Amino acid sequence: MLAGQAITLLSLTWSIYQSLAISRIMECGLSCSQGFICKSRMNRNILNSFCQQPPTSMFQSVLGALTLSTVMKCTPDNSCSLLLHVQASLTLHESMRGLEACSMSLDTQETHCHSMRVPRASRQQQVGKELQVHFDCFEVSVAQSLYVTLRTVPHFCGVQLEQQYHVEDCGDEDVGRNIPDCFAGKLSYWVDRSRKVVQVQVPEVPGGPDYYVRLCLKWFACEDVGAPVQVTANSISGTVSLPYSHELPCLCLESWSATPDAVRTQICPFENGKCLVPKSDTEALWEAVRYHPGSQMLSWEPACPMSGHISLCWHPDPGSHCQELEHSHRPAHVKVQYSLVDTQPHLCLKFSTSLGIWVRCPFFQPRFPAWKMTIQPAPFQSHLRVSFFSTSPASFQVRLCHQKKMWPLVCHQTLQATTLSSASVSQADLTADPAFVDIPRDEACGPDTCIQGWRTDVHFSAPQQLCAIPCSSQCKCLSHY
Repeated sequence: MLAGQAITLLSLTWSIYQSLAISRIMECGLSCSQGFICKSRMNRNILNSFCQQPPTSMFQSVLGALTLSTVMKCTPDNSCSLLLHVQASLTLHESMRGLEACSMSLDTQETHCHSMRVPRASRQQQVGKELQVHFDCFEVSVAQSLYVTLRTVPHFCGVQLEQQYHVEDCGDEDVGRNIPDCFAGKLSYWVDRSRKVVQVQVPEVPGGPDYYVRLCLKWFACEDVGAPVQVTANSISGTVSLPYSHELPCLCLESWSATPDAVRTQICPFENGKCLVPKSDTEALWEAVRYHPGSQMLSWEPACPMSGHISLCWHPDPGSHCQELEHSHRPAHVKVQYSLVDTQPHLCLKFSTSLGIWVRCPFFQPRFPAWKMTIQPAPFQSHLRVSFFSTSPASFQVRLCHQKKMWPLVCHQTLQATTLSSASVSQADLTADPAFVDIPRDEACGPDTCIQGWRTDVHFSAPQQLCAIPCSSQCKCLSHY
């Protein structure tokens, strides 16, 4: 009894599979209802694109139905292809000589038409009867989007049926198992980190098409990293090596068969933890930081799609937490630009993205000019002088701040320093006439007091900060670079 139930279940499973599988045909062609004589014509008559007024005795409903489906044709060597099956019904009218079915690819606008004719003798005998017509010689590609039209011959205005159709993709079990276009998605690969290459093994399919493989950066579309490499079907090894420079999450392997409108498949070896990405390569995401001295523009463009935000920040002290500058918050998924940026060593970019938090300080190099702030006794003993030295013209402000247990400081009393004009600066050193502002000593000194100074002639400037200023009149000069 159990054996009988098993056989019944197996039969049911096979029946369901057969109902879901794509229909097979041995040859493509044209067929009509029994009793009708039809003749096929492959070439489209351009005159049928223009319509003429239908006879008064003809109803628009002479075209009854249009049904579309996919069929598969396989050769003895197991090479299979997909065809579009068009089934139409019509009521034959004395003015109709036949039907024309056209399929247009929505991607390429390429159009293919097939038409059938009913000979005059057969037409006169079958007027008013329903005719079923089957076309199944439209070659289609995997996942192709089509626009199908059905017209009378001759084409009568307003007598037409239209329908959109989407061919099954490689996710369909029957298509994925039998259509060569889908085999490109079944290729094997492995990463050789020592050589920085991706090794690709293309599946061996007797009589199958050639394949193209390449590395690309996946955005809305896959952007070229290297030229596509063609792998011929009769190659001995079927293995190619694709070099890369950095292991990026959006670096993908794209493959497709060398057939028109072939489906392209992407595999991304380094996304979502598929392959542990070295820290040095992850940092390549932030390498595209650029500074343009002429416009004082700081910019960054993401190498891969990502979510999160970017901001400018500054370090009050070495090793301290980077404090975000006001009005510098930007989304990370697009190119970021900051105009009129001060090139201070402790001014940094902070990346807070889906991939982690990173801080990069692009001006922490000797080649970028930096200004200097010092504090020393003023000519009046009751004041301290805050001086600013720069190799270029600049304007500065200072403010007094008081430290708390937690950041940020409480700041107040902003003071404007004198301006450094072009006549008072020297490109050679920082010893020329400085800009300065004098602050009362009893307000500026103390263990919990800090003085911050920053440029006001730019949009983004990182403050320099000096804290715990001695109250003694004998205090020496304090400086911050």
